[in-house]
Amino acid sequence: MNIASVRILRLALGAGLAMWFSQAAAWDMSFISPVFAVVLLATPLPALPFKSGIKFVLALTLAIYSGLILLPFLVHQLGVGILLLILVLFWSFYFPAKGGSAIVGTFITIGLTLTVAIGSTSIDGFFQLAAGVSVNALFGIAFVWLAHALLPDSMAQISPDSTRPASAPAASSPDIEMARGHALRSLVIVFPVCFLVLLSSDGAAYAAVMIKVASMGQQTSTQNTAQAGRSLLGSTIIGGVGAIIGWQVLSLWTSLPMYALLIGLAGLLIGPRIFKDQGMRPNAATWSYGYVTLIIILAPAVMDGMGGSNAGASFLQRLIMFIGATLYGIIAVYIFDAFWSKQSRQARVEAQL
Repeated sequence: MNIASVRILRLALGAGLAMWFSQAAAWDMSFISPVFAVVLLATPLPALPFKSGIKFVLALTLAIYSGLILLPFLVHQLGVGILLLILVLFWSFYFPAKGGSAIVGTFITIGLTLTVAIGSTSIDGFFQLAAGVSVNALFGIAFVWLAHALLPDSMAQISPDSTRPASAPAASSPDIEMARGHALRSLVIVFPVCFLVLLSSDGAAYAAVMIKVASMGQQTSTQNTAQAGRSLLGSTIIGGVGAIIGWQVLSLWTSLPMYALLIGLAGLLIGPRIFKDQGMRPNAATWSYGYVTLIIILAPAVMDGMGGSNAGASFLQRLIMFIGATLYGIIAVYIFDAFWSKQSRQARVEAQL
């Protein structure tokens, strides 16, 4: 096998095993484990060092618990709380846009948005959320390590060209103005949805939607207008169609092994659209976020079914909310970029004068 084939198999194996174990354990927010496994395995990275894995978990955990500082303001001084929320969300997008780790930025954004969604309505729900997400994140990374152990890069056939040291590209400092613009655009996508959830009396019902919206913000943090619009729409279509197919299959044959196999099969189908040769395909982000979207649409609906609620209606409602959030994100990207580009051109003209 070449290295791309190993990575595709590893993505499918890690996601399937993480889904199987987390659903068998039946933890709160158990779908977080396969989500994190997909986020990490859908990159052409070597085996994650132990310190890096712990760092990712700590980044998410600290982002969630730091929300405790925001909660009193969001509950009792809404104006101040909103300003603080805007600042921390902006930083979570600015950090990867100016060259920081995109994975760390994604985890921080997810932690903050989940805190707003649940902590503002129930402090008990907040601590339950924090414990569930932290545990599931840790096990998600554990399955990343397991997938690397079962399917290491050494299994790949090494071609003669790959043994030649590749010339490293010249390091270039990030464009600070562009990084700020991308961070502001991501903020425009995520913050209004956070604000609407903040005004809701049942923020916990929107936890999965907030994860999708947070991933949308990071998804567009380094893309131009056309790329961002196509990526947002494409990832939602991929995830939505995959979730519908998976839901129909599970309605015919409901079992945990079938559920895990479906998630693994999705990885086998999506993986070739992510990895190519030693690196990734140009539209890899669209497919990897589509895989994440599939999980966060399908998994909560399956958990609703286990609880005996009207899972079909919940699945359809969540799918509609995902589509609505995506359409809003696309419109926000085009409107923001139109005004931002105009202001940037005016600023450059004034500087030249």
